[in-house]
Amino acid sequence: MIIDAQVHLWPAETPSRPWPSDGAQRAHLKEPMSYSDMLKTMDRAGVDCAIIVPPSWEGDRNDYALEAARLHPDRFAVMGRIALDDPAAPELVKRWFDEPGMLGARINFSDEKTIWLEDKTADWFWPAAEAAGIPVMMHAPGHQDKFAAIARTHPKLRIIVDHMNISTRLAKDKIAPAIEATAALAAHPNISVKLSSIPAYASTPFPYADMDPHLEKLVAAFGAQRCYWGSDLSHGKGKIPYAHYVSHFTDHLPFLSPSQRKLILGGAIARFLGWPG
Repeated sequence: MIIDAQVHLWPAETPSRPWPSDGAQRAHLKEPMSYSDMLKTMDRAGVDCAIIVPPSWEGDRNDYALEAARLHPDRFAVMGRIALDDPAAPELVKRWFDEPGMLGARINFSDEKTIWLEDKTADWFWPAAEAAGIPVMMHAPGHQDKFAAIARTHPKLRIIVDHMNISTRLAKDKIAPAIEATAALAAHPNISVKLSSIPAYASTPFPYADMDPHLEKLVAAFGAQRCYWGSDLSHGKGKIPYAHYVSHFTDHLPFLSPSQRKLILGGAIARFLGWPG
């Protein structure tokens, strides 16, 4: 079974379903990426299941992703968005799993929200998620020290480091030390890592051989049982075939054994999140 640990899906913006007016985040693609189109794309590439991360440009809403999971529970599940600065959010956390298909939460501390790791905006969330048993996917490029502090203070909180905790800027200028810092997080047993969005960070074309040593370092540090493949398909701007994302891990990366491939491509994330059952 192959499970994609991250895809963004979204419908078109409409007057009845507007996007945030500040326009802080731009959609990866000009056209929407529907769950019906994604199912066809998955079928062509041989991907069985996908975990939907609702995109930031829609605002903090999960309704479309949950609709996909409700209609196709054997193919889709959701790591939902939550507005950490919303006074109603703590009560929402207590009811997080009431929605069918909800597996956990995804928090992005990139760009203007990085300050939330410093100004205590996010402080309430970690003990609340730990108490509620909510796994958290988290992206905070360059702030691996924050992951370590959270993991130490909340040892029962299950944390997934998104995109190896790098950004396109770090991948271009400082990828080796950034990967080294992420690998060091493996010392915390409640942290795992998503090997995702590889084409966006590679400086060479498919099969992205320049990324091999970095991926090998992370697999060696975390073990395949704590590494998850994800495409982040829309980040490829629609120019990269989905089959390339898949075959990169099925047919390349010579340092992986067959058992490691099986874990990274789906077995590990299924065990971690308990989905598909």
